[in-house]
Amino acid sequence: MKLTIFGLTVSSSWGNGHATLWRGLIRALASDGHYVTFVERDVEWYADHRDLTELPGGRLLLYRDWADVLAERRTLLDADTVMVTSYCPDAVAATRLIEAEATGARVFYDLDTPVTLAALAAGEPVPYIPPEGLGGFDAVLSYTGGPALDALATRLGARRVAPLYGHVDPAAHHPVPPVEAYRGDLSYLGTYAADRQPLVEALFLQPAAAAPDKRFVLGGANYPGDFPWQPNIWFMGHVAPPAHPAFFCSSRATLNVTRRDMAAMGWCPSGRLFEAAACGVPIVSDNWDGLDAFFTPGEDILLASNADDVLAALARSDAELTRIATSARARVLAEHSSAVRARELVALLDAATSPAAAQAAA
Repeated sequence: MKLTIFGLTVSSSWGNGHATLWRGLIRALASDGHYVTFVERDVEWYADHRDLTELPGGRLLLYRDWADVLAERRTLLDADTVMVTSYCPDAVAATRLIEAEATGARVFYDLDTPVTLAALAAGEPVPYIPPEGLGGFDAVLSYTGGPALDALATRLGARRVAPLYGHVDPAAHHPVPPVEAYRGDLSYLGTYAADRQPLVEALFLQPAAAAPDKRFVLGGANYPGDFPWQPNIWFMGHVAPPAHPAFFCSSRATLNVTRRDMAAMGWCPSGRLFEAAACGVPIVSDNWDGLDAFFTPGEDILLASNADDVLAALARSDAELTRIATSARARVLAEHSSAVRARELVALLDAATSPAAAQAAA
């Protein structure tokens, strides 16, 4: 299969969750003999933090002007599937191009479905959604399952909707020796987001204040100068993907905090969940609908709604935490690896282009 993707970014992991996911998925697709071209606008903030310049098993096309894309449209549209993703800065232009000239399957992949639906509910514009909705695509894939799938059909006219959840590349995320700079009792890796801040305060900052003898380690971009740091919190700034395993493996446990819209919608596991599990680290997470479809609470993951829950998790013995981490790692490798997700994607694309699927859509 030849696949062309018009997306946000694969070249820079700074301040976004898309790049790491695409890298794992494209690597897995290439291993199965597929070829991917990723089309990305070359913007300053990603160029300044670029940590990938070539796409193994595929092609990375960075462009400054849409005219550069149009000059290569024959090559780009000569694909079995052409995909547009959420937050692609030229999503509408890409949609118009593939509607007019693509001969393969036309697919939209929303990696930010709760954000998309929340904006629509608030009457706000969604710049990566065509004004007429998503009815012109052969298939619409969603990073979020559950009720979000019905909403994409009823509110945006998607004709064929299926979930394509997050995943992890075990070649990139696996147990490694701890690194002293990242050493801690509890770590948290995530870009700053105002809507996530109340939970960060409840599940990270308050436990840090209540346990001054413990070391808390935070990594991520865009944290403001007035962030309420505690003396026992060590800030690492942006942690590049190659350093994620060392970051996770250097703490007794790591925290997952879900963004507000995603938690409210449910069925939206973050890539960080799968990454930490693949690294063999015990996870403490906020709870949301559908989480138990990916991890079994108490067996694969520990849930927390307040600081006391977090401190209780950290009070567990090393043997208990190791048992939970081992169970989560086994489950993620079996069900949520990039290779598993790549095969799911190919099956979804095959179904979207089959005569039976076309008849069902009609």
